[in-house]
Amino acid sequence: MSEALLHQLATHMAGEFDNRQQSLADPTWYLHLRLWQRPLPRALFGEGYSFFIEQISVISGKPPYRQRILHITQRNDQLWGQYYGLPDSVAYSGAATQPDRLASLTRESLIDLPTCGLAIEYQPASQTFSARLPGDSLCSFTVNGTTSYVRLKFDLGPESPAPNSPMVLHMEDRGVDPDTGKPTWGPLMGPFQLVKQSAFALPG
Repeated sequence: MSEALLHQLATHMAGEFDNRQQSLADPTWYLHLRLWQRPLPRALFGEGYSFFIEQISVISGKPPYRQRILHITQRNDQLWGQYYGLPDSVAYSGAATQPDRLASLTRESLIDLPTCGLAIEYQPASQTFSARLPGDSLCSFTVNGTTSYVRLKFDLGPESPAPNSPMVLHMEDRGVDPDTGKPTWGPLMGPFQLVKQSAFALPG
């Protein structure tokens, strides 16, 4: 697995994404979401690339939510994405558009989420990166004493083979009841289709 492919994935990820077209076409099933993936200094992990990620329901008037950290790297010749939690995610609400607020982040301050790692495969034919939890596992994390279980996956690639086609992030995170396997939240009619609106520069 080459460093060039890891850099390509990081370049595609870094930016602001929006599913406005999807929400207008099918507002019953899809909220209008905006999602930011803000690159963090490479010194945070010492290798690979990391991102501060949060999203907002555009028409709700509520602040951004689901703040998290994603670190992408190579592991045993495999692209790997590892999620981390924040000790106080609310304290970082809105920081994706105010990146100076992220300067205080340290590796020691992040919460390890050992079950929330994704194997990432590159599909050369479609130029798409596909990220999945290993096997049929679930990502689990505990907030205020309550443990939640999530099935994570995403696909990221060009909308079409045409030159300069926009990047589209197909995101299908779903809350799951571990006893029944039934979804408790998330898109029920297929993934959110978030089109990249603007790019963020990667750190040197």
